[in-house]
Amino acid sequence: MQTDVDPRNLIGRKAFDRHGSKIGTIDEVYLDDATGVPEWAAIRTGLFSRDAFVPLEPSELVEGTLRVPFERSLIKDAPDFGVGRHLSPEQELQLYHHYGLDIMAPQPPDMDFGRLAGPDEDPA
Repeated sequence: MQTDVDPRNLIGRKAFDRHGSKIGTIDEVYLDDATGVPEWAAIRTGLFSRDAFVPLEPSELVEGTLRVPFERSLIKDAPDFGVGRHLSPEQELQLYHHYGLDIMAPQPPDMDFGRLAGPDEDPA
C-alpha cells in the first residue's frame, strides 16, 4: 500500500475483498512499532460483529476504498484480538500466518566467533 497515506485518512473508509464484496468500515489503523508505517487495519464487519484485522500490505487504496486481496470468509475468520490495544509480536505473527504471508523474522546475531582454544590446544 502507499506508505505516504495518512493513517487517520483511512479510518471510516469502506473495505472490500478480492471480489469486490464489502467487508466493512475501517475502525482503526495500527502502525509498525519500529517504523511507524501503517501495517494493519481493523475493519468493523457488521453492526453487531467484531473487528477483523487485515494487512495493509498487499492491500491497495483504490478510489477512496481499501481493496484487500483476500476472500471475505478468510478475513472474517481472522484471529480476534479486540481493538484499541497494542498488537503484540505474537499476535502479529498469528495474523501473518492466518493470511499466509511470509514475514522476515529477525535473525539472531551471529554468535559463531570460532572455537576457543582449550587448555591442551595450541592457540596458533
